Amino acid sequence: MTTAGRPPSVPRHVAIIMDGNNRWARKRFLPGVAGHKAGVDAVRAVIEVCAEEGVEVLTLFAFSSENWNRPADEVGALMDLFLSALRREVRKLAENDICLRIVGDRSRFSPELQKAMAEAEALTADSSRLTLVVAANYGGQWDITQAARRLAIEAQAGRLDAAAIDEQDFQERLCTAEWPLPDLCIRTGGERRVSNFLLWQIAYAELYFSDLYWPDFKHEALRAAFDDFAKRQRRFGKTSEQVAAES
Repeated sequence: MTTAGRPPSVPRHVAIIMDGNNRWARKRFLPGVAGHKAGVDAVRAVIEVCAEEGVEVLTLFAFSSENWNRPADEVGALMDLFLSALRREVRKLAENDICLRIVGDRSRFSPELQKAMAEAEALTADSSRLTLVVAANYGGQWDITQAARRLAIEAQAGRLDAAAIDEQDFQERLCTAEWPLPDLCIRTGGERRVSNFLLWQIAYAELYFSDLYWPDFKHEALRAAFDDFAKRQRRFGKTSEQVAAES
């Protein structure tokens, strides 16, 4: 077991692309926002499993930088849902010792939503059982660009030797720098792509694709993903024999 009580077969950091809300709703002849509302139950379910299993970090892709291109009424409904979920769920997170952090470019969100984000983070700041990272107005290319910009500014100011910049320096400027890299990246909804999510961070993550739409991806579905993860051998460029000898 790890110091946190997590067996080696359970990932430290799980990242999830929550896909299929709209298709779930269309299948039931409901408006798209109904799928997003139903997806909140799946969020609760995966948080419960991760907390029970000893996962340290759970990152959820809630709203990408490309999602602004969706119909205006859908975007508006998503913002309303995000705001209401923050206000409704944050105390439950705090009561269950779950720390909420939000990553992404917040500047495009309304002042009211930005204020709610900050208040939710502050209320759960001392929680330590699980860190829930919500990626909102986030894109992997944006994250890489802002990290590169920070390095360039530091080098230009003489605080950093540009010729000495390495991968670790870059990784420390990403918005996820304080957490371990994802071990397992899950995408629901039947698609087989990463859609600009944590592009640097998932370089060596195990990928798991589920045909379930997000509202249907709950306790047993996540445990099935963990079971699949436990059967994999993570080599990080080494041979199977080398990994076996080290274990």
